[in-house]
Amino acid sequence: MRFLFLLILLAGISVGAIYPWAMTNFSGHQIGSWRVYEGGRFRQVTVPLAARDAPVRVLVDLTARAERIVSQQRTVLTLTAASGGRTVLASTLQFNHSDNPRQASPQLPDKIFRDEAGVIRTVGPGPYVFTVGPGDADDIPIRAVDLVLRSGVGETDSRARPVGFALMAIGLIGFLLSLRSAGGRPQNPNSQPPPPRWGRDST
Repeated sequence: MRFLFLLILLAGISVGAIYPWAMTNFSGHQIGSWRVYEGGRFRQVTVPLAARDAPVRVLVDLTARAERIVSQQRTVLTLTAASGGRTVLASTLQFNHSDNPRQASPQLPDKIFRDEAGVIRTVGPGPYVFTVGPGDADDIPIRAVDLVLRSGVGETDSRARPVGFALMAIGLIGFLLSLRSAGGRPQNPNSQPPPPRWGRDST
């Protein structure tokens, strides 16, 4: 039973954590990356998109001198995307769920945190204007911000995370209970040395 619960736990981790992460970062192909903040200044970027690019996942990479982002539910960055004078995406970014940031350089202490701004599912051919700005979390030591667009991305099944977390809970609880029950088993009487047959303690 212990092995079965371990398999359930591993399946939950795969479904609830690895699968959404892989779909976000590796599905489809990258259109490009654009620097939208550097030297203390934000700037708009205009990207021409085609209908064949849909759906387009919008990601933001934040480079900061920090081990993790603690935004306390405050907004670190805001992002809007517009085409033909119409807003097609508006998002707030917090970056507080980025537990494994990338190292910017072996020589620098800076880390790169990634957050998803959303998906543009229907793309009309033409220029798209992306605007990234600061939020109300003004104590984040931001070094740089990059806009990353991925084309033809797969859609993550919304049921994956709840199912994965449920499997993880079942597997972990079952595994711990199996360890506890194994520790409380009575000892095999045959494993004890036989009583002496002579002397004061003989039976």
